[in-house]
Amino acid sequence: MAAYLCPPAVIHGEHAVKTSQIVDEVRGRHPHAAWAPRIDGIAASTGIETRGWMLPLETAVAPGNGSALPAAGVGPAREALAGDGFTEQDVDRVIAALESIPAPQTVQERTAPAWEAVQSCGERAARGALQIAGLDAADVDCLITSNSTTPALPGLDVALANKLPLRGDVLLLPATQWACIAGTRSLALAADLVAADPDRVVLVVIAEALSTTYQPADDTLESLIVRLLFADTAVATVVTGRPRPESVLRLDASWNHTLPGTQDLHRLETREDGTHFVMDRRGPRAVQETVTAMWEWLRLRYQDDPDSWHPDVLLAHPGGTRVLEYMEQTMPDGWPSGLLDYSRDSYTSGNRGGAAVFDIMRRAYDAGQEPGSRAVLYAAAPGLTATALEGEWL
Repeated sequence: MAAYLCPPAVIHGEHAVKTSQIVDEVRGRHPHAAWAPRIDGIAASTGIETRGWMLPLETAVAPGNGSALPAAGVGPAREALAGDGFTEQDVDRVIAALESIPAPQTVQERTAPAWEAVQSCGERAARGALQIAGLDAADVDCLITSNSTTPALPGLDVALANKLPLRGDVLLLPATQWACIAGTRSLALAADLVAADPDRVVLVVIAEALSTTYQPADDTLESLIVRLLFADTAVATVVTGRPRPESVLRLDASWNHTLPGTQDLHRLETREDGTHFVMDRRGPRAVQETVTAMWEWLRLRYQDDPDSWHPDVLLAHPGGTRVLEYMEQTMPDGWPSGLLDYSRDSYTSGNRGGAAVFDIMRRAYDAGQEPGSRAVLYAAAPGLTATALEGEWL
C-alpha cells in the first residue's frame, strides 16, 4: 500500500457562533432544566469559545413557517370549544390566539437550507483541493464523498459530479454513514483504489452540517453538550497512486477495528422535530478500547524496531478531550510529548466530525511539518468503529 495525499482544502462554516451565544439561548429557553445552574461550568469544560456554522444560530432556533394550530385542526378545535360552552366570540379569540403561536421548524425547513449549504461548501472544498493538487475536474477518476447529517438522494456525490463537473465515467462512491470516521476511512478506501491502479486520481470530499443536530426544544443534558460541541466544515483532498510535486503525505498501511455490541452508544436519530445526536456516557471508554487496539497494531507493525520507532505527529479525532488525554496517558514510554498538539488545536473551535482529521492535517501542513516525519491518523465513530493509517510526511 502506497498512496500519496496532497494538502487538503478546508472550508470552515462562515458564521461564527460563540459559546456565550449558545449559553444565553439555551438558558433563556430552559431556565428550569436540571443542568441550568451548572451551564456555565459545562460550557467552559468544552474548551470551545467559538465554532463556525454553515448557517447562523438564528436559523437553528427560528420558529417554523406553520402555526401551532394547523388548518386541519381549526374545525375540530371550534367544535370542542363550542361543546364546552364557549361563546362564538370566545371561540374566535381562542382560535386566533392558537393560530398566532408559531410551530417549531419541520424537518424539511431545517434540513433543506443546510443541504444547500453542504453542497455549496463541498463544491468550494473540492475546487480548492483540485487547485492545490494542480489538477482539473477532468483529471478525476473517482469521487468519494461523505455527509451524515443532511441525508439526500441523489447525494453529495451526484451533486458534485454535476457542479464541478466531472467526467461521465467517474466512479462515484458516496458514504453517508461514516460520520466521524469519514476522514480516515475515506483515505483508506482511496489508498486501496490507487493501489489497484496507480494512475487513478481519487478526489475525497467530506461536508458536514453538524449544527443541524441543534434542537431547541430538547432539554436533556446530552442535547446541551451537542449544542456546545459541534462545528460545520467541508474538506477535500486528492489521493494518487504515484507521488506528485504537491504530495505531502504517503500512506503506508491502514487498520480497522469495530467493537461488538456498541452500536447504541452514539447514534443519530430522526425525530418529529429533526435530527438528534444521542450520546451515551459509556462512549469515551469504548473509544479508549479502540485506542488500545491501535497501539497494539502499531506495536506489532514495528515489533522489530520498538525502541527507535514512534510517530512524530498524531492526527487524531477521538471525539473529545477525555480520549485525547487517555491517548497521551497510554502512549508507550519514551514517545515524545506534543504528538496531539494539532488535534487539540483543531478541537478548540469545535468537533468537526468526519472532517476533523483533514482539518488537523491541514494545521500540521501549515505549521511546516518536517519531511520524513512519521504520521499516524486515527478516528473513531458511532458503531463503535475506528480506522487508523500510518505513513510518512514528504
